[in-house]
Amino acid sequence: MKPMTATIVGLLFGALLSGPAAAIGDRQYQAIVALGDLNGVALHCHYLDQTHRMKKALVRVLPRRRALGQGFDDQTNLSFLRFIEERASCPDEADLAARVDSAIRELEQAFGKGDGTTAPADETNTTTGTAQ
Repeated sequence: MKPMTATIVGLLFGALLSGPAAAIGDRQYQAIVALGDLNGVALHCHYLDQTHRMKKALVRVLPRRRALGQGFDDQTNLSFLRFIEERASCPDEADLAARVDSAIRELEQAFGKGDGTTAPADETNTTTGTAQ
C-alpha cells in the first residue's frame, strides 16, 4: 500500500472509531471496507447493478449512522482511484457479482442482520431489487 493510501485508510479507521460509530467492531468495519473496495471496482467497470445491490444492502443492514455510510463512500473513492493508478483490468461481471454476494453475506453476519443468505446476482430483479 502506498504511504498516502495508508495514511488515508488510517484516518478513515480513526474517524469510524470516534463519535457515534465507535460501537462497531473490527469485523463490522472490515465488512464495510470490503464492500467499499468492491464498489470502487464496480463503478470503474460500470457494473451499476452491483453498486445498487451493495448500497441496498448497506441501507438494509447498517445502523443509521452517517459515519458508517461515509466510511463506505471514502473506501469506494480510494478503491476507484487505486484501480486507475494500478491500471487494473475489469474482472468478469459474474466473478465480481459472486464476490459481492460473499461481501454482503459477511456484512449481514457481522451486523447480525438476516440469516447470512442473499439473493445471487442473477436472481435479483434489478428494477425492484427483489429476489425472483
